[in-house]
Amino acid sequence: MLRSIFIIFFYQLMGEAIKKIFEIRIPGPVIGLVLLLITLILLKRLKTKFVNNLKKDVADTSTYILKYLSFLFVPIGVGVVMHFSYLENNLSKVLFIVFVSTILTIGISAFLMEKINKRINKK
Repeated sequence: MLRSIFIIFFYQLMGEAIKKIFEIRIPGPVIGLVLLLITLILLKRLKTKFVNNLKKDVADTSTYILKYLSFLFVPIGVGVVMHFSYLENNLSKVLFIVFVSTILTIGISAFLMEKINKRINKK
């Protein structure tokens, strides 16, 4: 488990480094996650015992970490409370953005699910 946590944090560090070097506005952990995904896809073709153990360890550790995902939102909540005055001044804009993005997310998800169901039913 320690090895897989190191790998996950290493990719997060790589994402942060790429973000700083290239001055990208995408969060470093997201870049690291994409890099880890690409690595796992490329390693999927290799059938060595080391690679299989590595993939299993990373999957197990990720599942374990996801159990405690709600705790990771605590710092975000604290950040919102710390900047409450900014939020208060722009409340109408924030509520509008949240409303529109929620409607778009539901609509796009429904559209994609309908397309996926049609493809599944054709087979």
